[in-house]
Amino acid sequence: MSSRETKTDVILIGAGIMSATLGTILKQLAPEWNISVFEKLENAGEESSNAWNNAGTGHAALCELNYTTEKSDGSIDISKAININEQYQLSLQFWSYLVNSGLIRKPQDFITALPHMSLVLGEKDVSFLKKRFEAMSANPLFQGMEFSEDPKKLMEWIPLILQNRPANEPIAATKIDTGTDVNFGALTRMLFDHLKTKNVDIKYKHSVDNMVRKSDGSWKLKIRNSSGSIEQHTAKFVFIGGGGGSLHLLQKSGIPEGKHIGGFPVSGIFMVCNNPEVVAQHHAKVYGKAKIGSPPMSVPHLDTRFIDNKKSLLFGPFAGFSPKFLKTGSVFDLITSVKPNNLVTMLSAGAKNMALTKYLIEQVMLSKEKRMEELREFIPNAKSEDWELVTAGQRVQVIKDTEAGGKGTLQFGTEVITAADGSIAALLGASPGASTAVHVMLDVINKCFPQHMKAWEPKLKEMIPSYGISLMKNPELLQEIHASTAESLGLAKKELAYN
Repeated sequence: MSSRETKTDVILIGAGIMSATLGTILKQLAPEWNISVFEKLENAGEESSNAWNNAGTGHAALCELNYTTEKSDGSIDISKAININEQYQLSLQFWSYLVNSGLIRKPQDFITALPHMSLVLGEKDVSFLKKRFEAMSANPLFQGMEFSEDPKKLMEWIPLILQNRPANEPIAATKIDTGTDVNFGALTRMLFDHLKTKNVDIKYKHSVDNMVRKSDGSWKLKIRNSSGSIEQHTAKFVFIGGGGGSLHLLQKSGIPEGKHIGGFPVSGIFMVCNNPEVVAQHHAKVYGKAKIGSPPMSVPHLDTRFIDNKKSLLFGPFAGFSPKFLKTGSVFDLITSVKPNNLVTMLSAGAKNMALTKYLIEQVMLSKEKRMEELREFIPNAKSEDWELVTAGQRVQVIKDTEAGGKGTLQFGTEVITAADGSIAALLGASPGASTAVHVMLDVINKCFPQHMKAWEPKLKEMIPSYGISLMKNPELLQEIHASTAESLGLAKKELAYN
């Protein structure tokens, strides 16, 4: 073990989209700071950020029905959709700034314009979708959304889904052309390529074994390198962005804010079609409605994907179960995450979520033919030989005690846990995750570097013109930003090319 300590200003754990985003923003705000990155795998963006490990939906709440709920009076609550859309706008602005500044090139290698659609079957859901459309299309953020229950119009939009459907089946869809497909793995690698040119020290095949807070408030990390020997690294600020691996590292930090928090791993399985004849008939991300009693992460969707400039179709997700917290993790991850301080929380979650456990067991037991039956609800004439199964990334849903849900409440979303003194922050949770990385990292910066925020504000506004402003309440600025980001990211041109 080396007794030599390497000192730096910032340590980022995990080379995924979150660390890449935080490192890039900090290098713009404080170029003189020294940043080190430690990643246990061989390359950046290989776990949750990998294009095959997530749905690649630029989550802007344009099509995801679980972000809009029907209230008891029948009205539709779109507040969550508004929040998520505003957050995604920050990502688009930041990426545009990076392209315009020449910090990343060829945006078409990570982002593609693609219509986002919601699709429902049955009278009750058609009525819900119509009300949702009326509520959303009246809001500037969702301008341009169309609604139709006319089979002829739907045949134009989604021919693959409409073929061979019963003529009397109530069906409706909304469509908006400003949606995107994002390869977060490619974007992550672009950001790290840029950071390398800014003297950021990126170490692959390096695992963090432990961390302790020193008397001066800094953090000393014990890191195992590729040859198995131990290095000591010290930093004033540590960000834990290790995907599912973040919970164990947060527990090792010992900060009080990390206590009474657990995690439950859920794996996703997608069906993939690479048959060019089938792929050519579908050009959209189409989200349906989760079945009654199913968890939010089970919303079925049929997606056009562009991965490394190749077009394919994905359908899913089907839930899977593995006790690992990362695809490359250990089968003991779940067991070792249970500590005396979160035992009651975890047991309470287990008791409360018997239905989820049953759902996961049922999903794991599904044969390929059973999965094909679910796919045929979307594509009536889908052929088994055109589709293969792909295991997506592991997601660790946060379990914590909340006022609303009581002990052991399962959280569906992204959570940032920060120490009171701002010296360490950890990112936990799942969707909308990567899409809102810029918003989430601005939140981390705000909480951890409050003393710098005033000085940094002009630069933040240069990178993100709507920083601190609600776009919904400023429709003119919103239109301006829509036009400029579409231009910078090549989205307007792409859309024309595919129509």
